[in-house]
Amino acid sequence: MNIGIDGNEANVEDRVGVNKYAFEMLWGIKKENEKKPNPHNLIVYLKNKPFFDLPKESNYFKYKVINGRGVWIITKLTPHLLKNPEKIDVLFSPSHYTAPFLTIPRVCSIMDLGYLENTTQFEKKVLWQLKYWTAISIFASKQVLTISEASKNDIVRHYPFASKKITVTHLGYDRDKFRLGTSKNLVRQVKNKYSIVDDYILFLGTLKPSKNIEGLLDALLSLKSKKVFKNLPQLVVAGKKGWMFDDIYKKVKDLDLTDKVIFTDFIKEEEKPTLIAGSKLFVLPSFWEGFGLDILSAFGCGVPVVVSNVGSLPEVAGNAGVYVDPNNTESVANAIEKVLKMNKEEYNSLRNLGFEQAKKFSWENCSKKTLEVIENAIRQKR
Repeated sequence: MNIGIDGNEANVEDRVGVNKYAFEMLWGIKKENEKKPNPHNLIVYLKNKPFFDLPKESNYFKYKVINGRGVWIITKLTPHLLKNPEKIDVLFSPSHYTAPFLTIPRVCSIMDLGYLENTTQFEKKVLWQLKYWTAISIFASKQVLTISEASKNDIVRHYPFASKKITVTHLGYDRDKFRLGTSKNLVRQVKNKYSIVDDYILFLGTLKPSKNIEGLLDALLSLKSKKVFKNLPQLVVAGKKGWMFDDIYKKVKDLDLTDKVIFTDFIKEEEKPTLIAGSKLFVLPSFWEGFGLDILSAFGCGVPVVVSNVGSLPEVAGNAGVYVDPNNTESVANAIEKVLKMNKEEYNSLRNLGFEQAKKFSWENCSKKTLEVIENAIRQKR
C-alpha cells in the first residue's frame, strides 16, 4: 500500500500543539511501519524542503516537495493528487484541513471544536477557516481521528453523521526527556536566562484568549492582595504569541504585577524539561483544550498540575489534577494556594498520582492506533 501524508504541520521551526502532534506522527508512523513484515510506502508531501529533525528518507519513507504558498492544499496538493503520480491509496492529514476533492480515501485529525463555542476568541479569518474547512474535512474523510473522548463527543454533537467513523487516539509525551533527575545547575541556568529570581509557577502554552491567561493574572493578584505568602512565587508565562494577546501584557501593567510576571516567549523543546522541572507547580486554566500535552510533561517531571475542570482536561489529568473553574478567579487562586501550602507528604503524594497518570499515555500507542485507522480506510475502499 502507498500512504500519502501531508507533513506541513510538522515542517515548521517553532512547534506547538498540532505541529508537535504532526511531528510525532511522522516519526511514530515511520517506526511502526518499519516493524511490519511488508511495510507500506510512505510518501510525505511538503511545500518546502524538510527540516533537519524530521525523519530521514529510507526505502519505505520518501518526501515529495511541491513548492507553493497560500492555500497550498487547494492550489498545489489537490491538483497533484488528482493525477496521483505516486499512486497513493490514502491521504492522511494530521490537521483539521484535508484536500476536499479527491477520489482516494482521506483520514484527517481534529484536535477540538472549541472555536464553535468561543467564537469571540478568534480572529474572523481564523474562525471561518476552522469552522468551514473542518466541517468539509470531516465530511470528506473516510476516517476521522481525534485526541480525546471529549473532542469526539463534541464532533458527534455538531456532526452526527460522523459518529461511526471517529477514533480517539490519545497523545503521549517523551518519557526520556520529561522525568525526574534534572540537575539543579540546569535549573539555575534556565532561571538566570529568563531572569527568574524566586520560586515560580509555570504556565506553558500559546498566548491566545482560550488559554485564560488574563484569568490567571487575576488569580495571582488575588493571592498577592491577600498576602497569603511571605514571598509569593513569580508567574512564568512561557509560550509564543498567538493572537489577541495584547490585552495580556496590558493587564500585567494595569494590575501592577510587572515584578511578579515573566514572559519568556517561545520555549525551545530542549529547554522545556528544565523549565518545567524547576517550577513549584504547573497551571493550565484554559477555557478548553483538545488535550493539554504539557500536563503529561509536568507529571513526568514530578510537578503538580492545577488545571481547568472542562473539556478534555479531566480526561488527561485524571485524579492527579487539582481542578478549577476557569471562569472563577477565586477558584484558580485557591487551588494554587492549596498546592503551594502542601506539606512534603501531601506534595509527594500528588506527584506520585501524576507519575501513575502519565503512564497511561504514549506516542507509541498513538502512532500504532493511527496507522491502523489509516489501513482501515484503505480496506474500506476495496
